Amino acid sequence: MLAGSRYTRAMQSQDWTVPGAPVKGYVWHAQTPRANVLLTHGFGEYAGRYVDRYHALIPTLVAAGFTVYAADQRGHGASGGRRAVVDLNDLVGDHLKAREALRAGPGPLFLLGHSMGGLVAAASVARDPRGVSGVILSSPALLVGENEPALVKRLAPLIARVAPGLPTTDLGTGGLSRLSEEVAAYEADPRMYHGKVPALTGASMLALSASLWPAYARWTLPTLVVHGSADRLTDPRGSQRFMQAIASTDRELHVEEGGYHELLNDQPRDRVRARIVDWLRAHA
Repeated sequence: MLAGSRYTRAMQSQDWTVPGAPVKGYVWHAQTPRANVLLTHGFGEYAGRYVDRYHALIPTLVAAGFTVYAADQRGHGASGGRRAVVDLNDLVGDHLKAREALRAGPGPLFLLGHSMGGLVAAASVARDPRGVSGVILSSPALLVGENEPALVKRLAPLIARVAPGLPTTDLGTGGLSRLSEEVAAYEADPRMYHGKVPALTGASMLALSASLWPAYARWTLPTLVVHGSADRLTDPRGSQRFMQAIASTDRELHVEEGGYHELLNDQPRDRVRARIVDWLRAHA
């Protein structure tokens, strides 16, 4: 069980191994499972944060009959690696291994990714959609560096090779949530990474996001995207463009007017959780 004063202590997790991936995995079992959900957290986070008594996504899903699998991505949480210094392509590879490990299990498999985790999940599906019944993306980082100067984009890969851990962009915390207690909890959480985005992480995120747009034309999976219109950390225009790009006829973009980046920790969190559960129930 994950420790911490802000966790739902009744929620028990078991260890889950992702063969071939250097990550710490967890599973929360539903009593009568109707499907499985592979949850992928965002930059600086860790899987256990989604058991938070306010965030409550994992308890909500488990109560609705969905067994949840998740892992601390490389460089995050209890997984090894230099803190937050990651190549997004490695994270996508780990995600594909996690999916492969779950393909043999009973019930359909749904993917749910937040922010950077949304980009990882999207890249995973773009490379291989097999064995996935549907995808939910929360404030996904699908359009990265759109307003960065061309010179910065050209230099990013070089800087990442020479100094992968070099601190670059300061994301700050002001754009996370309109709830001051949630921002304070984020800032006080010692398991979170609180520094600037390292060069390797930023450069690989930039390159990966740009490379995926042609592949979205072949995307046919049922898809739900939730994004706040006032998100300053991941561009809502990326979600809108993604919805227009994919070939799926079963697609929904749920925009929360005025919503900040962490919709599951923002004012509409109850409504967003309910929309996610309703969508899963309709597709499981």
